[in-house]
Amino acid sequence: MTKIHINYDKTMKACFLGFIVQAIINNFAPLLFLTFQSTYKISLPQITVLVTFNFLIQLVTDFVAITFITKIGYRTSAIMAHILCALGLILLSFLPDILPSPFLGLLIATILYAVGGGLLEVLINHIVETCPTDNKEKAMSILHSFYCWGYVVVVLLSTLFFYLLGINNWRVLCLLWAILPILNTFLFMTVPITPSIHDGEIRPALKKLATKRLFWIFVIIMICAGATEQGMGQWASTLFEKELGLSKIIGDLGGPMLFAFMMGLTRLLYGKYGEHVNLEKLIFYSSIFCVASFLAIALIPNPIIAFIACAVSGLSISLMWPGALSMAASSIKTGGIPMFGLLALAGDIGCSIGPSTIGAVSSYFSDDLKKGILAAIIFPIILILSLLYKKKFTVKP
Repeated sequence: MTKIHINYDKTMKACFLGFIVQAIINNFAPLLFLTFQSTYKISLPQITVLVTFNFLIQLVTDFVAITFITKIGYRTSAIMAHILCALGLILLSFLPDILPSPFLGLLIATILYAVGGGLLEVLINHIVETCPTDNKEKAMSILHSFYCWGYVVVVLLSTLFFYLLGINNWRVLCLLWAILPILNTFLFMTVPITPSIHDGEIRPALKKLATKRLFWIFVIIMICAGATEQGMGQWASTLFEKELGLSKIIGDLGGPMLFAFMMGLTRLLYGKYGEHVNLEKLIFYSSIFCVASFLAIALIPNPIIAFIACAVSGLSISLMWPGALSMAASSIKTGGIPMFGLLALAGDIGCSIGPSTIGAVSSYFSDDLKKGILAAIIFPIILILSLLYKKKFTVKP
């Protein structure tokens, strides 16, 4: 019995590292957006395409993975996911420089690591959910806190690297970040993984889910959670540098790293002490704070206020994604990997819509990112309305 506990503990650690890998592929490139613009003469709309494609490919992968994973198994899928993430980061380091179109090189690298990221999202959530842990909500919150710590590490170490060796050496950093998914590939080759459901169970499960109104409420919540989190996360660095006139070091430390740190801290604290807290109420009130923080960033032209509002937004957004997954798992007991796959798909739809909305609105208003942030408050507002409807639906089915 002790041996099983130790083995599954290793599985959990591999999953935690997997979410750090996902943080790398989602948040390293945004630190280089202005560098891409100056080095390769890429426009803001093209940068928006890169962000959109990253999450668009992830959501397509989520959809395909629902049946694909059961055919080849969780272990093989996890290994494949990490290899694709590593390959994408490696190609990012040189492909834009050797192709006639640098933008095409960036796009190809983005597509490869996005496929890996999509697989990781579906796989790791379900693997953690099926591991023999006492408190699933706690495990899920701690898991998603590792995405945030990965985000913090990416920003902090990248900023330190750029400061010491110069931004022109960003290609070397791509190769260094590729080491982690390579190492975690070997870890997933050995850790125990709970058996997957049979492929024949997928279609009936999908049909059953489609008939549940509660499931569709969670789909909307996941879309809004993804849009809110990545909308701010993807554009924070550029916002602080371009709109507030801060240096890259201060911009990265004050923007995405502060945002990610508050997200990770809140998820970790909830994972440790939130056992007796009403998760739904917590997400509801934090969503209201999220709207207020977005308004402050967009409307108050003060860097100090923007720093504080960015921290508040990270805190308020933190439980949206893992909280929605935990509520869905506890409300729909038989969802399994079809439910996690579809909710991951919904979340990645949001991850694509949020940054794309900010980019599109900003481009329309002469690259004014504050206008884009202002438009993004629609997502936490819809999430608030969805939670209100869920409460009504739960009380009166």
